Amino acid sequence: MGFMVDTQKGGGEHQWSCIRNLVRRKQVDSSNGKADSHRHQQLAKALTFPHLIAVGVGSTIGAGVYILVGTVAREHSGPALAFSFLIAGVSAALSAFCYAELSSRFPSAGSAYHYSYICIGEGVAWLIGWALILEYTIGGSTVARGISPNLAMIFGGEDCLPAILARHQIPGLDIVVDPCAAVLVFIVTGLLCTGVKESTFAQGIITTVNVFVMIFVIVAGSYLCFKTGWAGYQLPSGYFPYGVDGMLAGSATVFFAYIGFDSVASMAEEVKNPQRDLPLGIGLSLLLCCLLYMMVSVVIVGLVPYYAMDPDTPISSAFATHGIQWAAYLITLGAVMALCSALMGSILPQPRILMAMARDGLLPSFFSDVNQHTQVPVKGTITTGLCAAVLAFFMDVSQLAGMVSVGTLVAFTMVAISVLILRYVPPDEVPLPSSMQERICSVPFLCSEENSSSHVGTSISSKRPLLCEPDDLTVEKKEARWGWVLSKEKRRKFAGWSIMFICFGNFLLSYAASSLLFPGLLRYSLCGVGGLLLLFGLIVLSCIDQDDARHTFGHSGGFICPLVPLLPILCILINMYLLVNLGAGTWARVSVWLFIGVLIYVFYGRRHSSLADAVYVTTAHADEIGHNSGYSLA
Repeated sequence: MGFMVDTQKGGGEHQWSCIRNLVRRKQVDSSNGKADSHRHQQLAKALTFPHLIAVGVGSTIGAGVYILVGTVAREHSGPALAFSFLIAGVSAALSAFCYAELSSRFPSAGSAYHYSYICIGEGVAWLIGWALILEYTIGGSTVARGISPNLAMIFGGEDCLPAILARHQIPGLDIVVDPCAAVLVFIVTGLLCTGVKESTFAQGIITTVNVFVMIFVIVAGSYLCFKTGWAGYQLPSGYFPYGVDGMLAGSATVFFAYIGFDSVASMAEEVKNPQRDLPLGIGLSLLLCCLLYMMVSVVIVGLVPYYAMDPDTPISSAFATHGIQWAAYLITLGAVMALCSALMGSILPQPRILMAMARDGLLPSFFSDVNQHTQVPVKGTITTGLCAAVLAFFMDVSQLAGMVSVGTLVAFTMVAISVLILRYVPPDEVPLPSSMQERICSVPFLCSEENSSSHVGTSISSKRPLLCEPDDLTVEKKEARWGWVLSKEKRRKFAGWSIMFICFGNFLLSYAASSLLFPGLLRYSLCGVGGLLLLFGLIVLSCIDQDDARHTFGHSGGFICPLVPLLPILCILINMYLLVNLGAGTWARVSVWLFIGVLIYVFYGRRHSSLADAVYVTTAHADEIGHNSGYSLA
């Protein structure tokens, strides 16, 4: 968390060099600027609002809803299943608000990786990008493995698929290969290589079929419920057979049914009007998914009592109990369409993440190549599809599915933290190429005497990430709250430490609340300390003004996240709680992947980073350099 308290200042060069590498932050428009200097490297500006809705809904609504409603209703929520989906949807909306602001402010490829690199630092951004690579690869493989059994049901059973597509066990090995899954991945990969507009149009058609199937379930199920008097709600146990705790546990389970709207943010660089369309695409996609989930839940619980639901095929079984066996084929078709759309939603964002990381020098430039004809990162797309196809063909990756949630929840957490940083301590330093050192020295910039003597003379020669630092004496604006008088620099320090306390308090509170094996006194003590840190940070951020630089940082005119700091803090708390509860086995597997990522960063990314030789100057100094030399910061 050193970025929050300006750890880029002071200290010996050797002592702080590694830390400065981890917390160095890139310029808002650095990727766009690189694209402008190499026009053939620019992605196509082809997407509009309907395309984003297709991507958002298609990536979010997977086949899980056709199974999840039965499991959650039987084990957690009972007739209150719709409330579980509503609470989970509201929780997901907190992250959606944060994504909406950042995607419209920083409309470049990379999603959470890009936002973290701008607001937090290179080290955290690398881990986010590396975790997202894992998420999309395993997510795509898991979805692909789930298509073949559902596809076989449409043709009459598992034995009805052609032998070349059916699953086979390799003799002498405990490996079941799935050729159908690999073929589907290759087909989707080829479609994605044709162009982003063409692939999103195809995804829109598939998503529309899935939505119409869900509408059929809602309409036909409602008709049957009115005929039978909504029997599933006429129970002596009431609406909350497992209590409010059961309903909340169900919310935590179905929360992952909303994962996918963040795919919209990864398409930011390809949107024609990102300030308008990205927030609408993210928000309306999530709203539509939430409404569909809730209406399906209301109908299915009304058709069959929650304790009698089939945990594997709840929807088709509910219709079968009312004599509509043929509905099973239509529902299975909807599940296949949902899985195909989710497969496209899993493979589509990853080449953009790889491209963003390669643009920044953290990965080989191979991944940053954009095809001149289709204007998509074809090399990254083919690499992504090849890895996902190999995994889907050879491995049953269902046991690794929990690792998908880690990347998503960590990304959600860092996006919320980035919103707090953007509002209270936005970066006030700009990285400039080391080739501009002579120009930097030639442009006069007024600093306090103390800072001029102690920093400016050594920063250029030692490539320190800060040439000049504003002193309290140079800050004219003062802020008052309940008798406090804070200079800009002191307010930023207060805000930075408060954000750090909020993060630590959230983690402590989530960990202690989830550790049921802890002694009662220790558990409640940790909860108390975490709660106090969280409350202290919230009060401080509520009492001080947000930084004026937020108005000019990034692109203006887009969506503004409401209820800051409360909304991002709640978002961090919810996501950290879900992260802590993912289980030790999942974290052990993820740790291995992250350790591999750390090694790659240390031996490659850190040395080849585009910021490796950058010189940092204050924003005001950079503006003067731009006026005097004609250098454009964008």
